[in-house]
Order: sequence, then C-alpha cells, then structure tokens
Amino acid sequence: MEGYLGSYAVLGLVLAAGVLLFVAAFGANRLLRPGRPAEPAGKRISYESGIDPVGGDWAQAQIRYYVYAYLYVLFAVEAVFLFPWAVIFDRPGFGGLSIAEMGIFVAVLALGIVYAWRKKILRWT
Repeated sequence: MEGYLGSYAVLGLVLAAGVLLFVAAFGANRLLRPGRPAEPAGKRISYESGIDPVGGDWAQAQIRYYVYAYLYVLFAVEAVFLFPWAVIFDRPGFGGLSIAEMGIFVAVLALGIVYAWRKKILRWT
C-alpha cells in the first residue's frame, strides 16, 4: 500500500485484526464454557496459608504507610533523574547549565522534605 493514506490503511487492518481476534476469543469462551459451573464449597473464603480464616476480611491500614511509600517513590524518581545528569555533566558545554538545573531540581525536592519534616510527617509514632 503506497501513498499518503497507505500507512493508515495498514494501521486500520491491524486494528481490525486485533478486534476480530478479541471478539473470536470471547466468542469461543462463551461457546466452550459449562452452562452452569459448579461452585465448590469454600470457594469464596479467604485463604490464610492453609489455616481457617480468623476474624473479618476488612482491615484498616494507617495512612502513614502510604506516606512513606510515596516519599520512597519520590526519592527513587530523584535518583532516576540524577544518573543521566551525572553522565552528561562532564561533557563540554553542559557544566554550568546542568549544575543550575540540577540545583533547582534538588532544591525543590529539599523544600518538599523540609515541609514533611516540619509537619512531622516523618515521625514514626
């Protein structure tokens, strides 16, 4: 297929084949499944390492665990941005500009950690 719209025609054929495969798979599933599947006893009971469950199935998690996870992700992303910066730092023409950009980046992150520290979010009590 050539011309301006040729690549779009190929894309349309690939999308149509994907939709057709999707519909065929779900149609085969509907035809081949049992009419009334049996539900074994205890299928919907929570599993706790082979021991009968104790108590309810709802447990409340404290918000501080999510805050620590969020802070971990934040500083892991910071590390991801620091590695490429360290690679291009010694190239000619990148020295001063890259130091200024990374200084701003680290300063914003430092403001975030100072804010968390002052709000006593980092205190484990």
